[in-house]
Amino acid sequence: MPHPEPVARRLFALTEPISMVNFSSPEPNEAMAALGFGNYWDGYFAGRSAPLGRVPAEVVHAAFYNFATGEVARHIPKVWDTTTPEAAHAAREQGCVAALRRILGDLVETPGLARAAELLAKASTSAPTEGRVMYAGLRALPMPEEPVARLWHAGNMLREHRGDGHIAALLSERIGGTEAHVLCALDSGIYPAESFGRIHHLPKARLAEVMDGLRDRGLLDASGRFTDAGRTTKARIESLTDALAQPGERRRNRGVEHVVRGSGHQRHAHRLDQLG
Repeated sequence: MPHPEPVARRLFALTEPISMVNFSSPEPNEAMAALGFGNYWDGYFAGRSAPLGRVPAEVVHAAFYNFATGEVARHIPKVWDTTTPEAAHAAREQGCVAALRRILGDLVETPGLARAAELLAKASTSAPTEGRVMYAGLRALPMPEEPVARLWHAGNMLREHRGDGHIAALLSERIGGTEAHVLCALDSGIYPAESFGRIHHLPKARLAEVMDGLRDRGLLDASGRFTDAGRTTKARIESLTDALAQPGERRRNRGVEHVVRGSGHQRHAHRLDQLG
C-alpha cells in the first residue's frame, strides 16, 4: 500500500531537525558571536547568505523572500565589515556540527550515522540547480568529509532546495513574504495571525494592509481566520512545494527512499526531535 504522504514530505520531516539546530541550539550563536557579531540577526544573515557571497541586500531579500522591506538591509552588507562570507559559513557549520554532536551523543560514532550522512549527501547533490538560488549557492561549496559535518551540510542543502521550491509555489499563488507568514501562522493554530513571532514587530499599518489584502482576495474572513478558499490555497501551496521537491529521476528517488525508510536514520531524527 502506498504511503499516504509523498516522499518529499517524509524526507522534509526526517531532515528538518538537522537543519533546525542552527536556529534552536546555542552552539551556532556562540560560533557567530566569536566572529564579532553582537546580535542574533547579524549572525543569521551572515551565516545563511554566505554561500551567495558579497551580494547587495536586494539580492538576499529576493532569495530569502519572507523578510519585510528593509529588514535585510539592516544587516547586509554591514556584516561583511566584521567577517568574510567564507568565515561566516565555516563558523555556522562549526556551531551546527557541535550542536549535533552534543544532541546525538553516542550515535555520532555509529555506522548508521555515517550511512545516513552518505545517503543524504547523495540525495542532496543529485537535484538540478536551475531556479534554486539558495540551493545552488550551497551546491557550489565542497561537501565535508567528516560524517556529522556532511550530515548537516546535506540536510541544509535539502532544506534550501525545498525552500527555493516553496518560494516558487508562493509566487504561483501571488502570496508575498509577509502574507506567507500569515498563512503559516493560521495553519499552525496561531491566532490572531498578527501575533506570530516573525511578523508581530512590523508596523500595525503594514500588518493591517496585509490582512486587508488577504480579505479582499477572499482568503481570510472578517475575523482574520481562514476561509475555505484560504485553506484550499494554503493546501495547494504545500502540495506544489512537495511536488517541486519530489525526486525527479530514479537514481535519486532510490537514495531518498532509503533515507526515509531506514530505521537507523529515524533514530537519529528522533534524538534530534527530543533534545534539539
